[in-house]
Amino acid sequence: MTRPMILAVLASCLTVWAASLTLVSGARAHGDDEYSAGEPGDPNQPSRTVDISMREVGAKLMFVPAQIEVRKDEQIKFVLHNDGALDHEFVLATKGENDEHAEMMRKNPDMVHADPNQMRVAPKTTAELVWKFTQPGEFEFACLIPGHREAGMSGTVIVK
Repeated sequence: MTRPMILAVLASCLTVWAASLTLVSGARAHGDDEYSAGEPGDPNQPSRTVDISMREVGAKLMFVPAQIEVRKDEQIKFVLHNDGALDHEFVLATKGENDEHAEMMRKNPDMVHADPNQMRVAPKTTAELVWKFTQPGEFEFACLIPGHREAGMSGTVIVK
């Protein structure tokens, strides 16, 4: 193999590696601060608290409540209580974005999340996620750990 060919192969490998890091980290191609459902909230600003329980009931996995209504530009502090025996996630996005993310999770089940619209919660622990809903519409929160969403672990946020 000639030197230019080796350099071309190495450049190609580096490009693929960099792209995979972007996918695994959850970075967005359209800008690091853009999210479909709004933007990260400011914990120092007033917010309405919404408690969400994550749990297993037999073979069914669920969020309680599974539907939340908010006003456009309202800031919500989600208090996520994992009352179950398994790790669970709370990922807030459009259904389509969660479909894509779920596919990545099937390929990389140990993926570590760093985006502010997602939180993994260990069993019998509580976590908080503060979010400001700047876009009207219907959004999904789901647990994208392989098998969890399929077992019923998703919910809806309606922004009016």
